[in-house]
Amino acid sequence: MPRLHDKILAQRRTMSDEVRLAYEVSVAEMRAHGIGSSALRLGDRFPDIVLPNAEGDLIATGDLLRRGPVVVTFFRGIWCPYCRLMLDALVAALPEIEAAGASLIGITPETGGLALTTKRNHHAAFEVLSDVDCGLGLGCGVVFRTPDIYRRLLLKYGNDLAARHGNQAWFLPLPAVFVLDRDGIVRWRFLSVDFTEQAEPEDILAAIRALPSGAA
Repeated sequence: MPRLHDKILAQRRTMSDEVRLAYEVSVAEMRAHGIGSSALRLGDRFPDIVLPNAEGDLIATGDLLRRGPVVVTFFRGIWCPYCRLMLDALVAALPEIEAAGASLIGITPETGGLALTTKRNHHAAFEVLSDVDCGLGLGCGVVFRTPDIYRRLLLKYGNDLAARHGNQAWFLPLPAVFVLDRDGIVRWRFLSVDFTEQAEPEDILAAIRALPSGAA
């Protein structure tokens, strides 16, 4: 089975020159501004959250942690082809993640029923939560304001984040994954300013299995 990285590389090769330029300028700008430098680090405690899931129920991380470790993945939305590849890969890996004793939750800034559309489109049997106004993403240090060149590109192709998110902030999360032990402590993380980079499910699984005795 191809690694997620290989599928992403194949997708990236389909970029038009216009999209590639906006992408490269945006990534360079985010790196220059140190985006992601304040993100949660190993040993940090993950924020306590209560967020609505795709079905409209409120989900608390504390309830999930009582059952075992939790994998938290941030993704931009169903309009993002790299997020779709990542979600499909996580759906395929979910039986192994759960067999290792962990729960998986996906965090998206999309609201207005889009989280449910995502879940149905990918046949996801894990929680997909709407990060209303990106409060959790900001608390985790993984959110950035969309660069102007990328904002114009998204609008040109019909992706109005103000409408999709229910606010005018134009925030997006970086590709980010946190593996939390039972105490909500970050034991492993993946973070990138390049939205064509995603955590490999096999690396997430290895992180879960490497949790100290008692933490898993």
